Amino acid sequence: MTPSESVYDPQGWSAKLYHKSAAFVYSSAFTAPILDLLAAQPGEKIIDLGCGSGEVSLLIEKIVKQSPGGLVVGVDSSESMIAKSKECGLEHAFVADIQNLDMTMTPFNKFDAAFSNAALHWCKRDPAGVLESVKKVLKPGGRLVVEMGGIHNSIGTRALQCVRSHLHRSLKARGYDPVAVDPWFFPSVEDYTKLLIDASFEPRDVSLTPRVTPLADGVRGWLECFARTSILGTCSETDAAEIIDEVEDALRVDCQDTSGNWAIMYTRLRFSAILKAN
Repeated sequence: MTPSESVYDPQGWSAKLYHKSAAFVYSSAFTAPILDLLAAQPGEKIIDLGCGSGEVSLLIEKIVKQSPGGLVVGVDSSESMIAKSKECGLEHAFVADIQNLDMTMTPFNKFDAAFSNAALHWCKRDPAGVLESVKKVLKPGGRLVVEMGGIHNSIGTRALQCVRSHLHRSLKARGYDPVAVDPWFFPSVEDYTKLLIDASFEPRDVSLTPRVTPLADGVRGWLECFARTSILGTCSETDAAEIIDEVEDALRVDCQDTSGNWAIMYTRLRFSAILKAN
């Protein structure tokens, strides 16, 4: 699969590949902790930042709509993901850059909570901009509840760390600058706590959690979904194919068991924070 094929949208995402290779992102086993931390209540208005294809947004919506006024709005930079979320039944879903959120495109603002699952580690360009976006739409005293990749992800404990390390090595060997094209932002507890405090949030429950993550479609599927149009996006089709082969071969010894099952280790940064009143 290559970026020249129509499966990818202009932002480099494919809801089709996402469902095939990364359904673990919205699985109940992996989303339960962050949904528990959110503790959505009937009647609340909640914005889902980086909603993807909408599965988690719809779970939240079932809770908040139990009382009048309950609302969930999903935003994502990917046209493919937003189209899929609407197809799945999420009424209020919009294409937007959460690093510079412009909510004039919707009639909604002043949410009780902002929520994000597995999205903010893609906001390398302007992590502080995400928090400024949240401040535009969140009520004073409202809460921000997030799970994202943290330090040692991919990239951090051994297996996923190897994914990123091998990608960097293969890119450098072919004359690419891996640091410049690396799309991921994996902060430490200390780094993100500082971002929150600087943006007038009161951090709560900030933690790092390692998580073994099975890959039903193997590491090749993971790379096609998450790396081909990001860190490998400037590569020729030949170089990208060779790099994916190299990384898969290199990871096999650590990440594939004798039955052929693949898994990598994620490290999740999970936190809640309260927006201070002016």
